[in-house]
Amino acid sequence: MKHVKFALVALLVIGFTTINAQDKNNPWAIGFGVNAVDFYPTNPGIPGHGSWYNEFGNADDHYNLLPAISRLSVGKYLADGFSFEAAGSINKISKIGDNSASDLSYFALDGAVKYDINNIIGSTGWFDPYASVGGGYTWLDKLGAGTFNGGLGANIWFNDNIGLNIESKYKHTFDSNIIQHFQHSAGVIIKFGGTDTDGDGVFDKDDACPEVFGLAEYNGCPDSDNDGIVDSKDACPTVAGLAALNGCPDADGDGITDKDDACPNEKGTKANNGCPDTDGDNVVDKFDACPTVAGPADNKGCPWPDTDKDGVLDKDDKCINEAGPASNNGCPEITAVEVAKLEELFKTVYFDTGKSTFKKETIEKLDAAAAIMANYSSAKFSIDGHTDNIGGAESNLELSTSRANAVKDYLVGKGVSASNLEAKGYGETQPIATNMNKAGRTQNRRVEVKLMN
Repeated sequence: MKHVKFALVALLVIGFTTINAQDKNNPWAIGFGVNAVDFYPTNPGIPGHGSWYNEFGNADDHYNLLPAISRLSVGKYLADGFSFEAAGSINKISKIGDNSASDLSYFALDGAVKYDINNIIGSTGWFDPYASVGGGYTWLDKLGAGTFNGGLGANIWFNDNIGLNIESKYKHTFDSNIIQHFQHSAGVIIKFGGTDTDGDGVFDKDDACPEVFGLAEYNGCPDSDNDGIVDSKDACPTVAGLAALNGCPDADGDGITDKDDACPNEKGTKANNGCPDTDGDNVVDKFDACPTVAGPADNKGCPWPDTDKDGVLDKDDKCINEAGPASNNGCPEITAVEVAKLEELFKTVYFDTGKSTFKKETIEKLDAAAAIMANYSSAKFSIDGHTDNIGGAESNLELSTSRANAVKDYLVGKGVSASNLEAKGYGETQPIATNMNKAGRTQNRRVEVKLMN
């Protein structure tokens, strides 16, 4: 029987050494203090003893108390509020109920599984009650007996590591040589063993950032800019910002973070990278030369001008100072009346005989023709030179070409664009009258102007 009892104790001790993790942050705990043994309220029917729990707190009459450190314990946290404790205690027994004893020695080794009642009732902070159940072995002088133990206790914490432990435990013996009894204890308990690598006061087991100093309210993670968003989830960890923008600031309140906002101090749109476009022309204000008037990007956000107000924008108007239809690129179109005037004027263009020099009376006519042509900068004209049949055909062709070019050169000199004039000689090939008489030959010696467009 004794071997069984010792085996029980050994298993309890071995079990303790293999159990992992007291408090989840500080898994180990040691305690030391005093203990009191009371036989009186547990043995009804035995002389000198009361009924169950009778005079339970009568320390003066019934408690056996050794005025010294008489109890040591060590414990380790398991999980989910459970922990294991091994304890050893000594005492001197001079009272067994109302019966006197001759200072019998008392030794006990006990093991217990404890359950933190706060797991049921909710955390009470500094007050930490628990229930325990276990077993052990008790020696009273030369007598020994195995015990089944059950009790209640509480730890009253002064801080995260040190507290006061109080406990009352009923010990039921398996040998009548030692009767069942209560053992009360009180002492100091110290928790330790927690790891806090970064020294931020949050143990590694609960620290989401165990190697970086942080704050308890963020599970040990840092919030460098104090914006309420931990650095690991903060896209802008050094600048305070908004949770909606992953911790980044938005100075202008346009919903675009400053780091992605091309205009961080002006409220804009996401389509414009955070910049405003007041006139809605897709040219942001900072690049818009006319921010309040819509205009194309090609003109820096300004509307194209129409200097002559003809409805053809200057960029497309080849005559920006003269009104004209779009069909003529904004240039005025020469009228049939003006063409008729030119034709009449050119009928009176005369040359010196056999030469390409003008007769005196021709100059006035050419000046009048140049004035008309210069008003129509987009009108293109063909200047055609002709002769009679007097002389050789080759020399007549050369002479007609020379006379057409002479007219062109004169008109260009008077402001008509050379690109609007085309000179060509036809010699005697296109007569308009008979070459059989002087009058007819006079008509055939001519320069004609024709509108080409």
